[in-house]
Amino acid sequence: MVLAAAGLAGITSACVHWFGVTHPTIAALAYLLVVLLAAAFSALWVALASSALAVVLLNYFFLPPVRTLSIAEPQNWVALLVLLAVSLVASHLSASARSRERDATARRDELARLFDLSRDILLTTESADAHQQLARAVARRFDLAYVAICLPAPTGAAATGAAPGWRIHEAGEGRVTLPRQQLEQVFQAARGALEFDARERTYSGRQTIHSHEGPPVDLVPLRLAGRPVGLLAAGGRDIEAGTLDTLAGIVAIAVERVQFLAERKSADLARQSAELKSALLASLAHDLRTPLTAIRVAASNLQASWANQEERQAQSQIVLAEVERLNRLFQNILDMARVETNAVTTAREWVTPEDLVEAAVTQVQHTLGDHRLSIHAEGHRVVEVDPRLTSASLAHLLENAAHYSAPGTTIFVEASVTGDGVRVTVRDEGPGIAESDLPHLFERFYRGREASRHSIGAGIGLALTRGLLAVQDGRVFAENVASGGARFTIEVPGAVRDIADVPEDTP
Repeated sequence: MVLAAAGLAGITSACVHWFGVTHPTIAALAYLLVVLLAAAFSALWVALASSALAVVLLNYFFLPPVRTLSIAEPQNWVALLVLLAVSLVASHLSASARSRERDATARRDELARLFDLSRDILLTTESADAHQQLARAVARRFDLAYVAICLPAPTGAAATGAAPGWRIHEAGEGRVTLPRQQLEQVFQAARGALEFDARERTYSGRQTIHSHEGPPVDLVPLRLAGRPVGLLAAGGRDIEAGTLDTLAGIVAIAVERVQFLAERKSADLARQSAELKSALLASLAHDLRTPLTAIRVAASNLQASWANQEERQAQSQIVLAEVERLNRLFQNILDMARVETNAVTTAREWVTPEDLVEAAVTQVQHTLGDHRLSIHAEGHRVVEVDPRLTSASLAHLLENAAHYSAPGTTIFVEASVTGDGVRVTVRDEGPGIAESDLPHLFERFYRGREASRHSIGAGIGLALTRGLLAVQDGRVFAENVASGGARFTIEVPGAVRDIADVPEDTP
């Protein structure tokens, strides 16, 4: 208003003192320009006040008798009324245009908020606090002081701090106690016929909660296909009724999506469990059939009358070897179950790498019978690791190397103490590992392309190796050797000492 008054005063001074303008039409047009500018950039009352001031100035300085507020000629009344009418109409049109612009901007902003919220919902993954994340997203995107997603809970179940029978997920800086009776009332009313108020452009069922402890909160039903699934409570700023209904619809879709994701996860877990069970049963059936068949044949040969002492001894060795193989298979299954249930415990002891290699070779000596071993293991320093878990992991690698390399080839084992633990490598002279198999090599029941050519192995040895080492914060990885074959490396962290520094009574 100050700028408009200054503009009118400046035009009056310029016309009267500088340019000597006395014609009222010229002055009226100049005044009208200021009024239009005030209407375009200020509130409506500023434009109206500027119009009144312009009429007074025009009458006082330019309409005879000059410098009085009286009007001598009737046609001058027409000039004043026309100026006032044009000013008022222009002010009203400008105010209406600005109002429509504000409404359009507000709708654009609300549409952008809805779009951003939809994107947040699509990025939300299944989790235990998905509804809480959704409430926080609504509060953040729409700048609300309080948001609550109220979902009916099964009979007798209620979230901590929530009204009985409701799971309430709150977000925002404000805190409001939602009355259970009103929640039930709005939810039950939403079960009725869905009605649309064309005047308010909103659906029926919306109520407002007035609380002394926070801002007024709007309660809007969350509907899916006309069926209520919960309530949305929003407070902190005014939101257009149609926008609030749209927001409630998006939240309802998000609630349904969370439920679908949870159901899909359960279905995926059930499917994976079924696949693992099928794979385990198929592998066990195959791995059990081979040693049992060998044991049955060897037992029959032992009863044969034609077998001499030397042949009976050979058949006995076959039985012992196959029984040891069965025992190891069942032990692997038990160890895998312990790893999966986090039931494996550690007992660290001071051992040399040489001791670890020796213990591992002893466990699978029947499997290594057709291969040569080249062992280079350090024996003058000790490391504090769990010898049982580490040697069992190494035994699985030795067994794997024997299975996937031709009889008569050499398996190279190198074990040494590093600055922060022990490192053991096992290298074979087999065909190596296919590049497509490397990412999945240590997964349960995974058997790669080369494994399909062999009739043994359930695909749990390498997975068990990784699990046993993980208990000790160790790791295992595999790589192909340029000269041929594959190399597996075990690294287990632990304290290191010279063997002379370990007390003799230390186990």
